Amino acid sequence: MATKKAAVKKAAAKKTAPAKAAPKKAAPAKKQAAAKPAAAPKKVAPTKAAPKKAAPKKAATKKAAPKKAAPKKKRKINPALLVPLTPSAVLAAVIGNKPASRPDIIKKVWAYIKKQGLQDTVNKRMINADDKLKALFAGKTQVSMFDLAKIVSSNVSK
Repeated sequence: MATKKAAVKKAAAKKTAPAKAAPKKAAPAKKQAAAKPAAAPKKVAPTKAAPKKAAPKKAATKKAAPKKAAPKKKRKINPALLVPLTPSAVLAAVIGNKPASRPDIIKKVWAYIKKQGLQDTVNKRMINADDKLKALFAGKTQVSMFDLAKIVSSNVSK
């Protein structure tokens, strides 16, 4: 009988026992530190550092003087680009009829475009044609700057 009474008491205790609340999550460390006043840090007695051994002496060597940067070699221009080319009559109206190298012809065409203000203001890659350039651009009113080399090539002869 004693065991029956003990079993009944345990069952009753389980029914009447209050439910345990779920454990609360710990707040982040920063918030806890801000909520509690900061405690003075514990003072620790300084410990004696082990005596350091002297670094072995190296043989006296002269330091090499810092190397000076070698002067940059100037790029050699491909000789094929320096060959004077004779402009066609249409191109000669823009840059003149004097023979010039391919880079010089491109520079002169760009100088003309800049002087006349023919580069498109919205899309700088496009060149608007005036009367002289319209003949050079085969009747087109606007040409991409990337087509300029192709147009010059078709309007020069050796």
